[in-house]
Amino acid sequence: MELVYRYIEEHQDMYVKWLQDLCQIPSVSTQNRGIQEASQMVADFLKQQGGCTEIIATTGHPVVYGHFFSGDKKTISFYNHYDVQPEDPIESWHCDPFAAEIHGDVLTARGSADNKGALMARICAIHAYQQVYGELPINVKFIVEGEEEKGSLNLPDFIEKHPDKVQADLCIWENGIIYSDKSIELKMGTKGILYIELAAKGANSDMHSLNAAIVENPAWRLVWALSTLKDQEEKVLIDKFYDRVLLISDDERKILESMDYPEEETLQRYGLNQFLLNLTGTPLKEKLIFQPTCNICGIYSGYSGEGSKTVLPSEARAKLDFRLVPDQDPEEIVQLLREHLDRHGFEDIEIFARKGTRAAKTDPGHPLVVKVMQAAEKVSGKPPQKVLMNPGSGPMYRLCQQFGIPTVGFGVGNSDSRKHAPNENIYVSDYIYGIKMVAAVIREFA
Repeated sequence: MELVYRYIEEHQDMYVKWLQDLCQIPSVSTQNRGIQEASQMVADFLKQQGGCTEIIATTGHPVVYGHFFSGDKKTISFYNHYDVQPEDPIESWHCDPFAAEIHGDVLTARGSADNKGALMARICAIHAYQQVYGELPINVKFIVEGEEEKGSLNLPDFIEKHPDKVQADLCIWENGIIYSDKSIELKMGTKGILYIELAAKGANSDMHSLNAAIVENPAWRLVWALSTLKDQEEKVLIDKFYDRVLLISDDERKILESMDYPEEETLQRYGLNQFLLNLTGTPLKEKLIFQPTCNICGIYSGYSGEGSKTVLPSEARAKLDFRLVPDQDPEEIVQLLREHLDRHGFEDIEIFARKGTRAAKTDPGHPLVVKVMQAAEKVSGKPPQKVLMNPGSGPMYRLCQQFGIPTVGFGVGNSDSRKHAPNENIYVSDYIYGIKMVAAVIREFA
């Protein structure tokens, strides 16, 4: 692999330029910006490396599919996305979020860490490997969607219509971080998610607040309903909510105990004094990785502008997300929530639920996952940092686990990459390191 590593180092300026080119396209899926340009650029990069490439239309944004066929051999698929979050608040960036500027070792751009850096590292690794060895020793597939940041709404339709394109022996998931000591984070699962909106309605229009003495305020009603969902000890109070939550195995607990979570660094970064319930150590990591959540994302009602307006609102809404763990079913959680609200006298509160996705988990002892672990240790000289489930969510179950495809994720981010926030960034050195990691996985897998 030294020949490949040397080639990567000698051509790193070109590989960085490729990433900058993609990051300079503002492919914001929720605002339908730059989608055609970004999908076409990804397809062009794959074609340039010799991949059989298609831009496959969906009812939303297209999926870019690439296939490098090497005969009757094992197949790795790479799942990534070319869409990014909006750049707001723009005034908090210290440079243009789509200029992809480099200062020292830091490349700052929306999408650099989530997820264009990891995507381009994989494409660059294909290029470098082929330049040195002439051909790939395995089959490689790329599945690159354009709606991950808005919930992968049309990926299930792509999967249903193109099951042959999804099949693989192993899927490498979208991202992860490289630690300061250059050890590599490997993620072997992801939490599921259910996103809902609750709506309480009152009069047919806003009213003068003098009527609050005799007319019900839907904002109060919504607050009272929300207060029944969780107690101050962070326990979700919906009946049967925890019934399907799996117990942690002894092997999983050992991995959890060995997992490095930067408690002090995280608290300092966000200006916090402590975590919920004052948790630390393994109990903190267990709650983060293996426990489901019920989170209020936003509440809105009435008047919230400058100054005062004495109003009795006609409607109140709250957005919530539930991060789910194996084997919780999002459709069942919706039904349990409906029953809970009805039981507490809130039959009138409406539930608007997006189609959720289940949690996904891969056995860390799976032989092909072990191959990735071995590659990570060979590249860094250090054991990888194992994360059994990413606390965030994604369409991993739909794309992989429902077909029995094992999954492991890694990427080129860092512990302060600021994904979804202003000044998203990666280190250029981590990006080059990530290219080497992908090349090593291809070699180890073969």
